[in-house]
Amino acid sequence: MNEAARIFVAGHRGLVGAAIVRRLRAGGFDNLVLRSRTELDLGSEPAVERFFAEHRPEVVFLAAAKVGGIHSNDTYPAQFLHDNLRIQTSVIDAAYRHGVRKLVFLGSSCIYPKLAPQPISEESLLTGPLEPTNEGYAIAKIAGLKMCQAYRRQYGFDAISVMPTNLYGPGDNFDPQNSHVLPALIRRFHESKARGDQRVVIWGTGAPRREFLYVDDLADALVFLAQNYSDERPINVGIGEDLTIAELAGLIANVVGFTGGLEFDSSKPDGTPRKLLDVTRLHALGWRAQISLARGVRDTYAWFLANARQLREA
Repeated sequence: MNEAARIFVAGHRGLVGAAIVRRLRAGGFDNLVLRSRTELDLGSEPAVERFFAEHRPEVVFLAAAKVGGIHSNDTYPAQFLHDNLRIQTSVIDAAYRHGVRKLVFLGSSCIYPKLAPQPISEESLLTGPLEPTNEGYAIAKIAGLKMCQAYRRQYGFDAISVMPTNLYGPGDNFDPQNSHVLPALIRRFHESKARGDQRVVIWGTGAPRREFLYVDDLADALVFLAQNYSDERPINVGIGEDLTIAELAGLIANVVGFTGGLEFDSSKPDGTPRKLLDVTRLHALGWRAQISLARGVRDTYAWFLANARQLREA
């Protein structure tokens, strides 16, 4: 991947896509092909076909996806399955047929079984039942991974699949109902502090353990893997450390400056008990995350404060 390569970042306005664009531009990759959702419907095979035929990108980062937290995944499983399958099928197939040299497919750690041995290695894929609350999304991502493998085996297409852990960072979704746990807690603590609340109620028991990766670290890993990895096996991206939701809540409360109490609502679902990725293979290639959780939460909260008005109006 040289600096003059035509690079298509699918989903460039999303959390991951925007970080990829930042990383590419910082590295001197300026020949970027970018299209918004209104300009290009990635779920439409005819539209995607026309786009690839006209622009002929050489490298594709497939970061476009329908994403959400436990509530939205559990409430809208059909949309998460259907929409992600459409996007993946259209883009991967068109990329192969129009001569893309490298495709980087973004999966998710939720592809692994709910009770997979910890830390979760890439070999755990399809060895047990999935977490029911996000099964639709997980199955779609597994299908995308398998499509990349199949196109590599049958056609020699250089498509790789990257499985990141839980992500957060600038540009995240802070919607109170449909966001992931970290940005949801940032907004909840911020608003509780502004109201002068004495306590914050948090879904679940607080006992599940989660790993969190700053999105700009992920973007750096993706560019690194595009240049240094070519294999049909998926590869995990994480930091190799986790903490409980209760510990995460305490960290966020401290960053936001909320001094009230925490209450855990055990009537709400916890999701997977633990989800820590084994990043041995990634470390062996020479890449490690650089941004600590404390620093990442501070930076994310600063972004939230700078964009609070737009978020309220959204």
